[in-house]
Amino acid sequence: MLGKSKNTVPTVQTKIGTIIGEGAVFDGNLTAPEAIRVDGTINGNCTCEANLIIGTEGKIEGNISAQNVTISGKVNGDIFVQGKLELLSTGRVSGNIVARSLVVDEDAYFDGRCTMTTALKTDPVQEIRTEAVPKAEIKAAEEES
Repeated sequence: MLGKSKNTVPTVQTKIGTIIGEGAVFDGNLTAPEAIRVDGTINGNCTCEANLIIGTEGKIEGNISAQNVTISGKVNGDIFVQGKLELLSTGRVSGNIVARSLVVDEDAYFDGRCTMTTALKTDPVQEIRTEAVPKAEIKAAEEES
């Protein structure tokens, strides 16, 4: 497209309630009712009831659950999206994806399994745990309980 740079994150017309700035590091699980923009690092799971935007310098080491996700940075974990996931040209994902709609730009990196769905019927966080852990490990854990 003319005049559009490959390395820009599209402007989202939604209220961003939480911003993790460039250079900031958040250790732990993050949950927010409004949109989140990540330009720093989150070491933990991220749950957002609205849109999640990961900038080119953003990085998440954990699982993600959100309404819509736009990735220009790096994610190492499973992603559950009720709506659309956009993986832009600078984006890198190592993990499984469950989404209703998926857009992958040229030069983006994705290593994992993708499942397309019409709607998430179960709790995304529980699905993350179930999908991320091999069934043999789940059975062993249940036997120990």
